[in-house]
Amino acid sequence: MNSGTQPAAPHVPPQALTPPLEEIARAFRSEPFVPHTLLRGGHAQTIVAALRLSRDKSLRGERRLFEARLAEVEPGARVLLKCRWQEERLKAPTLLLIHGLEGSSDSLYILGTARKAFAAGFNVVCMNMRNCGGTEHLTPTLYHSGMTADIHRIINDELAGREGLREIYVAGFSMSGNMVLRLAGEYAREAPRALAGLCAVSPSIDLSGCADRIERRENTVYRWSFLRSLRRRVRAKRRQHPALYDTRGLWRVRTLRQFDGRYTAPQGGYRDAADYYARASSLPFIARIQRPTLIIHASDDPIIPAEPFRDPSIAGNPEVLLVLTEHGGHVGFIAGESGGKDRHWAENRVVEFCRMLSRSAEGLRRRGAKQ
Repeated sequence: MNSGTQPAAPHVPPQALTPPLEEIARAFRSEPFVPHTLLRGGHAQTIVAALRLSRDKSLRGERRLFEARLAEVEPGARVLLKCRWQEERLKAPTLLLIHGLEGSSDSLYILGTARKAFAAGFNVVCMNMRNCGGTEHLTPTLYHSGMTADIHRIINDELAGREGLREIYVAGFSMSGNMVLRLAGEYAREAPRALAGLCAVSPSIDLSGCADRIERRENTVYRWSFLRSLRRRVRAKRRQHPALYDTRGLWRVRTLRQFDGRYTAPQGGYRDAADYYARASSLPFIARIQRPTLIIHASDDPIIPAEPFRDPSIAGNPEVLLVLTEHGGHVGFIAGESGGKDRHWAENRVVEFCRMLSRSAEGLRRRGAKQ
């Protein structure tokens, strides 16, 4: 570890990092996020990134390139994986991508990151959380932000175990970003040997704060978008498992906190929404992370507050590289200048982070083989 804290760029706060992460931080300092001139606000970044029809058209063909696979995460519960393999998959690093709340493996940020990662030489596995991607029939239960055991089983049993993959990276977005960070903290020094690094983009590290933020009047459009989708999901689950889901008065559920209190918390074994938020948030776990980790967040994210990212436990962990930009919105980060790459800056940083870590690991392996 470096003995001193390195100088900061506006988007990379002062941090004392391990040598591999400091090398990556230097590269990131030279490529700050500069938002598109028409998309300087957090709402504009968030909405345009989610609704870009031209990007949906360009990525539509990517869906046909993936192999579908079902993986059991607990008895009676399976999730859908979409996999794209390099010709020599055992020799290639692998990137596991996980979507956010009410997303799927078809979410634009998942497909965009997957395309970049595969072009960079990675196997790509896109995980649908329980019920997502049209898989309501594969499990009786809902998914939630504390369900890190599912991700562990995919890493340890499916990818490292069944496939024999030796170098695995994981990237989560929004809700799954919180899950990835929490899982890394749960692992501490006991992470699977194959797990080489983790990334979290716009992660909801303080769930209670996020629930409060989305209740603001200016966030009504996001709140109702989530609630409409969650209500549809509960109605679909009731048709399959009527004894488990009571939809009477569902129309009265008008906030995410109310939804979590009525459905998510009891399904997940929590007392109530407050207990769920306290126990499933990743912020208390970040100090325990012992594998190279990247966190990207924008201060103008309209859904997830920036204050928790200034907690000293984050900058104080030399295994965690925090990139905190002024602009970018929620899983937006549409840049003005592409520098020869596409304009999706955070996706590029995720792939670059994993690529640089993989290159560093390969160098260490080669030096070890010569000794």
